[in-house]
Amino acid sequence: MPVGKVSVVIRALNEEKWLGQALAACRAQQLGAGTELELILVDSGSTDGTVAIAREHGCRVVQIRREDFTFGRSLNVGCDAAQGDMLAFISAHCIPSTDSWLQDLIRPIEQGLCDYTYGRQIGHAISRFSERQVFAQYFGATSRLPQQGFFCNNANAAIRAETWRNHRFDETVTGLEDMVLAKTIVGAGGRVGYVAEAPVIHIHEETLKQTQRRYYREALTMRAIMPEVHFHVWDMVNCLAAGVTHDMGAAIREKTFWKEAGGIFSFRFNQYWGTYRGHNEHRVLSQAQKISYYYPPSPKQKSADSKTPPDTAENGDGDGSWKAVPAGADMKRD
Repeated sequence: MPVGKVSVVIRALNEEKWLGQALAACRAQQLGAGTELELILVDSGSTDGTVAIAREHGCRVVQIRREDFTFGRSLNVGCDAAQGDMLAFISAHCIPSTDSWLQDLIRPIEQGLCDYTYGRQIGHAISRFSERQVFAQYFGATSRLPQQGFFCNNANAAIRAETWRNHRFDETVTGLEDMVLAKTIVGAGGRVGYVAEAPVIHIHEETLKQTQRRYYREALTMRAIMPEVHFHVWDMVNCLAAGVTHDMGAAIREKTFWKEAGGIFSFRFNQYWGTYRGHNEHRVLSQAQKISYYYPPSPKQKSADSKTPPDTAENGDGDGSWKAVPAGADMKRD
């Protein structure tokens, strides 16, 4: 079925650093004859130049109150505002790598091969070494159309608007809203696919505490959507050893071992410690805790607290860019 309009929905909170490049790359996309592009930015209280940059690039800006924010709700708000037959999602700090990114991402849906697709993610040079290794491992060079299972990642994804309307994103989960929707679609007989030919450069500039919190948030949801998967202390130790060993080997091959060794251990420890906590702690999040998990502090707070980095995580990805899958899980994060 021909696509008349594609709406790209972007969540944002204080994303001025990379948003302009992301939007410019979206505007440069080569689409099929008769296909229009619409850009929707869902802003949840930015205090920097995010909204102004979005409007400069012709985005329709939709606001969501800070206290109402969840990853799923923000996307539903953006999708409700969108007019496209096809919906695409991209992080505000992801930059499409080619001018055919969007067409390649939606093509398997147009062809009836998949109902929900996600594309390749490549780590930026300024991202942490270990995070770049994870991107390389889990977002490989080979497409799977369709794939097995319900892994998906909204940092670079697409879905037909009708399919989204039939299921919508879960507005209650603390992360992995993409996988929750994908599981529902697969359960209804639909198909998810990975499109390696639709790459983006994904830029993460998190503190280690933010990395730990991201994995913690996502593990809270993972244990709900995959209750058969358990992540115990020994799993954490095994994953930490395997991750560090893998990354050290990569650093040796790239002749950057001494530069990266400390950062490798720090990243992998926070990744798996956050995952362990999320799988094993039993708690109900208060509204104040939800805000602290989703939002970094205001610039004034940052100045006041500059000696102790905030233990918070940004809300741009929802996902972060990828999620930890415990040892023994029956799907791969690529």
